[in-house]
Amino acid sequence: MRKVKNGSYYINGHSCFLLSFHLVLVTKYRKPVLSGDVKDTVYGVVKDVLHERGCALQAINGEANHVHVFFDAPPDVNLLDTVRVIKTKSARFSRSRYPAKVAQYYWKPYFWSDSYFIASVGDNTRDTVEQYIQNQ
Repeated sequence: MRKVKNGSYYINGHSCFLLSFHLVLVTKYRKPVLSGDVKDTVYGVVKDVLHERGCALQAINGEANHVHVFFDAPPDVNLLDTVRVIKTKSARFSRSRYPAKVAQYYWKPYFWSDSYFIASVGDNTRDTVEQYIQNQ
């Protein structure tokens, strides 16, 4: 995915596109597990998964019980699969690297809520969403 010079659109092959998404992931039972090293691990996994799938991370932030992710994606990305991989990898890495920290909140193998929020973001609301996430 390459950006058009002096523009906000991307190109690949024979396509010109701008597909932006706002994703919100919430921890199971809204437990405040996303702090310190666990937060860094989760944010790192989000960045890595999006990069592996050809997406461009624009902003990431949140609080101890949820995370907001703003990213651009190519037309061929499978959003459901991308979210599933982010949730699975980040939960596994967090539980294996920081078992005591995660075990304070979950004695079963929980981490994320089963649900998530994702919305497409139009060009007009792009700055608004990015500012909102930065101010979390």
